[in-house]
Amino acid sequence: MKTLDTSRLYAAQVSLYSGKARAYLRYKQVPFEEILPSREVIEQILKPRTGVRMIPVLITPEDEAIQDTTVIIDRVEATHPARSVVPETPKQRFVSQLVELYADEWLLMPAMHYRWAYPRHHLLFIASEFGQLFKPEWPEWSHLFAGLPLVVYFGLGHGPVLGIDRHTRGAIEETYEAFLAGFDKHLEEHRYLLGDRPTVGDFGLMAPLYAHLYRDPYSGRLMKRLAPRVHDWVKRMNAPEDQTFGALLSDDAIPETLAPMLEHALGEHLPIVRDTWDKMERWASENQGEDIFPRFVGRHAFGIGSARSTRTVQTYTAWMSQRTFDAWHALDASDRQE
Repeated sequence: MKTLDTSRLYAAQVSLYSGKARAYLRYKQVPFEEILPSREVIEQILKPRTGVRMIPVLITPEDEAIQDTTVIIDRVEATHPARSVVPETPKQRFVSQLVELYADEWLLMPAMHYRWAYPRHHLLFIASEFGQLFKPEWPEWSHLFAGLPLVVYFGLGHGPVLGIDRHTRGAIEETYEAFLAGFDKHLEEHRYLLGDRPTVGDFGLMAPLYAHLYRDPYSGRLMKRLAPRVHDWVKRMNAPEDQTFGALLSDDAIPETLAPMLEHALGEHLPIVRDTWDKMERWASENQGEDIFPRFVGRHAFGIGSARSTRTVQTYTAWMSQRTFDAWHALDASDRQE
């Protein structure tokens, strides 16, 4: 078997889920080299290994290519059990995975909205970042032009998929600001979601909160102004070597300060998750004999705040949510009631 000296993380600062993988590997103290993937690297190395043109991708010392951040965490946890990010107790495990699902899937909306809704603040910055990724060998001054095709691709394509449109933009900003206020209040009392060390839910939150909502100029200023503790939490998550870590809350406790975040996760996101399963069951019954679900299976209605619109039914949501449901089913009756 081919072996490498260390893991390789193909990632970029501008990439949303790269922030989740990078912070996690740093916390786990897993040696890795971060590589900025050019278009040629994606086409010649990553796509043949993973089947998709997506980052981040982790190449392990055993030369295994892992593309999805949740799978990356699963595999590293199995081989590096020290400093585990998976709570041992059932309620904390469930809440941590619920927050990861909410962060990966629902907070994706404000992350994408803010990046593309404020071109006067973000366009030059994002185009230059994409250009560095797309054509790193070009002179720095030309990265702006090299990145424009990716700006058009991502900037125009995200809205219909996620349900970001004229009906929902205002509600997305209202609910995101409410999330910031609630998480900032929680961080008055706790350094992380469930105590004095991060869990998988914290790393899930790093996906939307770092690359888009912390680094992008307008949304970064907004976070620092409205939620300075969240702003500091992002910096802390990125620099674990400067931190000391304690324990999670005792007796499998869930902080009451997480209630607003969990209410959003259950009240707004869970109906979308449930309907995704319903739409997939319908698709399966109408397409018997098919072995693999497509990435999308139609559209469905959803609500955020007081706004209503439609979005694409994404089958990945079902895979991701199954983990949360498994943690729920592991609870006994009294824990579920609590």
